[in-house]
Amino acid sequence: MNSLNIRQRFISPAAQAAWLWLWSAAAGALAVLATTGFRWLARWVDWLATGERADGLVASARGLAPWHRALVCAAGGLLAGALLQAGLAWARRGPRGDQHLDYMDAARAGNPELNDRTTLARSVSALVSIGTGASIGREGPMVQLAAWFASWPARWLPFTAQQRNAIMVAGVAAGIGCAYRAPIAGVVFVLELALGFFASETIAPVFIASATAGALTYWLGESAPLYAMPAVALGPADLGLALAAGVFFGAVAWVLTGLLEAARKLFARIPSLTLRLGAGGALVGLVSMAVPEVWGNGYSVVARVLQGPLLWQALTAILIAKVAATALSSGSGAIGGVFTPSLLVGAAAGSLAAQAALPWLPPDVMGDPRALAVIGMAAVLAGVTHAPLMAIVMVLEITRQFQLTVPVMLASSVAFSISTRFGVRPIYGNPIEGRR
Repeated sequence: MNSLNIRQRFISPAAQAAWLWLWSAAAGALAVLATTGFRWLARWVDWLATGERADGLVASARGLAPWHRALVCAAGGLLAGALLQAGLAWARRGPRGDQHLDYMDAARAGNPELNDRTTLARSVSALVSIGTGASIGREGPMVQLAAWFASWPARWLPFTAQQRNAIMVAGVAAGIGCAYRAPIAGVVFVLELALGFFASETIAPVFIASATAGALTYWLGESAPLYAMPAVALGPADLGLALAAGVFFGAVAWVLTGLLEAARKLFARIPSLTLRLGAGGALVGLVSMAVPEVWGNGYSVVARVLQGPLLWQALTAILIAKVAATALSSGSGAIGGVFTPSLLVGAAAGSLAAQAALPWLPPDVMGDPRALAVIGMAAVLAGVTHAPLMAIVMVLEITRQFQLTVPVMLASSVAFSISTRFGVRPIYGNPIEGRR
């Protein structure tokens, strides 16, 4: 009789649950380690690639001459592609081949045994892409690593298959909570997009892991929301504006997802991963020569928009360039997220909508123009992921603007309806990383 059967026979259900919850808390702690380590390594790669010790990728890009930005992106794309191609070939020679390349697929299949070689290969390639200015987010690889770290003790400890999967999924929720400092959104993300709210045995581990990760993140000094901003006031016209702008946000989300799909099909014609990612990097580099704000996931640009609106000319350029650069980076196969770039697209679109409304509505009727930027973040995210509940919770949590709950709900529901009506596939297969 093996150790698993012995444990199931002689340990009470209450003790089994306590054992599962203990390791769920450990999964939360491992998620903090994974996300913090990846963030540090990405900064190190950025410094190696640019020689700049700036605070963020956009600041690094601004410190380089336009030709230098283009060169870094092109060289980074080629190197990331070569590493990914070699790494995936190495993974295919391993014991599990291509099994479970992605944490979301593994969660849905109920198999927590993520492919070690594939995870390592994709993570290294992601570090190079992200550190050399690809217009993608670092959060997807961070969550993949958090899930992988959580899956290791689940493999070797005497758990049932369902319990092992629960611990791995708990790592996913904790990773999202760490990456965005939004533990509630991490729970909703997993339940809405991976498990469909029906995996009863997984709910407690997911909550425990996400809460543990959130508490450790807070104690490590990251107590502020991801996007700290002054409280914005609601105006009498904000509900109507949210409904009207929801149509615009839905159209923006539809265009973004459509371009992502088209770019993936276009780049798929290039047989070599090295050349595919190199071409994507070169094209993003050309875009960044004119608009350096396309580098990275867009975090610093969103923070600027939420502090006060940029001129509409600058916002328009950033919006168009970011949509194009994200489609090029993600479409070429660079390992990284389109989740956080979608927040930048939404913030820019919301700020533009607010500036367009200003001549027609006096300030005492419209309220704070930054409210539409927050509303746009949630609405575009809902349209891109087709997960409106997760988008609403995520944006309210990362901005702490809970007074905007009603207009955020209205705009997100309209954007979701618009984006789903025209048949463009969402990135629901993996909302953080997108499909490969």
